[in-house]
Amino acid sequence: MTFVTVAPPASVTGTANRVQSRSEDLAVGTRRRGGVAVGHIVLVVLAVFSVFPVYWMFATALRAPENALDQTLLPWPLSFENFAYVWNTIPIAGMLLNTFGMALILAVAQLLIAVLAAYGFAMWDFVGKKALMFLFIGSWLVPFQVTMIPNYVLVSQLGLLGTVGGVVIPQLAGAFAVLLMVQHMRAFPRELIEASQLDGRSSWSTLWTVVVPNMKPALAALGIMAFISAWNEYLWPALIMRQGDALIQVGVRSFLTAEGDNWGATMAAAGLACVPVLLIYVFLQRYVVDAFVRSGLK
Repeated sequence: MTFVTVAPPASVTGTANRVQSRSEDLAVGTRRRGGVAVGHIVLVVLAVFSVFPVYWMFATALRAPENALDQTLLPWPLSFENFAYVWNTIPIAGMLLNTFGMALILAVAQLLIAVLAAYGFAMWDFVGKKALMFLFIGSWLVPFQVTMIPNYVLVSQLGLLGTVGGVVIPQLAGAFAVLLMVQHMRAFPRELIEASQLDGRSSWSTLWTVVVPNMKPALAALGIMAFISAWNEYLWPALIMRQGDALIQVGVRSFLTAEGDNWGATMAAAGLACVPVLLIYVFLQRYVVDAFVRSGLK
């Protein structure tokens, strides 16, 4: 007796294959969505941990002075006494304006010096180039606390103690800014520079008319990062400026005394000091994120 095997029609086989492929795609999609959901949950948890100290600062500032050390999550009833006390005790508006000017000067100066130095390192060949670059890298790796005392002695000899100039001058040039701009300069198309030189432009003209206009995103990112870093600096301004001088970092410190710490006022002053940086982040969020991405910071 002979058995004949009848193959299923091609349409049935194709349908089965499509069903199997669709099932596999659904399984892969489910796993992918699961992974994305887990990732979002992790990001939310990390975001909460990151934002909570800022929330707690404002929550403490919004409590009544006698309730500054309460542990409740919600500051109720709300009180603005701490902000009023800060406003009446120290010239907070002038301090914020002076700190803004100091941070802006440092950001512009570091940008200018970084652009000029990076152009020389990236585009020119000269004797001692590698040694000088090594010194720049070494100065970046040395913590500021190591050079703090020599800088303090230098500022004192220049007669700049207690002045904004004493805060600004030692930080006018930043090795990190130079090294970051060198990487961007090396990636700049050499064809554009050669074309500019063929047109008879000098190196100075090429830098400001060809290179800089095409590096605005990198310059904006570096400038924002330099400004935020200068604004958040505490140790050096607190060392140079006297207790009653006009930077917000010193103003915040004035509420921490040997007689007792006024935590409500301290948190109110710190919250007011955070407002300009928060506004920068709100309006320039893309550039702020780009600054840290480009710098490799997390």
